[in-house]
Amino acid sequence: MADTIVITGSHGLLASGLMPRLASRGHSLLRLVRGRPVGADQFLWDPLGGTIDVSPLERADAVVHLAGEPIPAVRWSRAKMARIYDSRVKGTRLLSETLAGFSRRPRVLISASASGYYGDRGEDVLTEESSPGDTFLARVCRDWEAATEPARRVGIRVVHLRSGNVLARRRGFLGPQVPLFRLGLGGRLGSGRQYVPWIAVDDWVSAVEHLLAAEGLMGPVNVVAPEAVKNHEFTATLARVLRRPAFLPVPGAALKLVMAELGVELLRGQRMRPAVLVESGFTFQYPDLESALHHVLHP
Repeated sequence: MADTIVITGSHGLLASGLMPRLASRGHSLLRLVRGRPVGADQFLWDPLGGTIDVSPLERADAVVHLAGEPIPAVRWSRAKMARIYDSRVKGTRLLSETLAGFSRRPRVLISASASGYYGDRGEDVLTEESSPGDTFLARVCRDWEAATEPARRVGIRVVHLRSGNVLARRRGFLGPQVPLFRLGLGGRLGSGRQYVPWIAVDDWVSAVEHLLAAEGLMGPVNVVAPEAVKNHEFTATLARVLRRPAFLPVPGAALKLVMAELGVELLRGQRMRPAVLVESGFTFQYPDLESALHHVLHP
């Protein structure tokens, strides 16, 4: 059955992959945007200012909330870190409180979160039942998820997407890396022993489709591939797929010096397992890293 689905963060990598898939299934898509709406399917909201156009939400069967301040691969200032936090927590709370106030509510709210929820956990195998970490991004994710409580409290099925690094051809996690690797300038980060949670963008889109339809699933979901790899393994596989050497490691101390808090985050790892997805019968099209990278980089 076709639904009316409201999407935030529609200009981002994840929504740009998800929206064509949902539209091809016959769903009606409406977008909440921060800039001036330029089409009949766009409606204005201001997450930090606390204003939102309720008209699309009043007719929504489902909401997919992906909006948040971009996390760039550059040194974070205090102001940037504040925007990363506020855009996610305040925006999610505004959306959840608005949905909770309706008499007709959507069946489900799919709300973004991230692998950073778990902090730096070394060799620990992390399922959805694992405890949160105590890093900046872990605190962001914890409060981000908690901000959906008004929606959950009134009976809306809430799903938290604890997504790993999404692999796409020109954007996201691979975006800044591929040009360097093509020039032979790639290498592991620090010791390379930290785990890199990842998922191919096509599998991420399919997972969200699965979660929209799976009426019994709620709460956190690790949206990562089943093959856990360390940074040195990821680096070696990427170099092999690109047919380039990768012999220029980046010392951990240099990352911390140049990138400050972001450098520290890049040296942290999460060995995540997609327990909920696997147990619910979801099938990964690209379960191993090499096949995923071949698909993304040599379509």
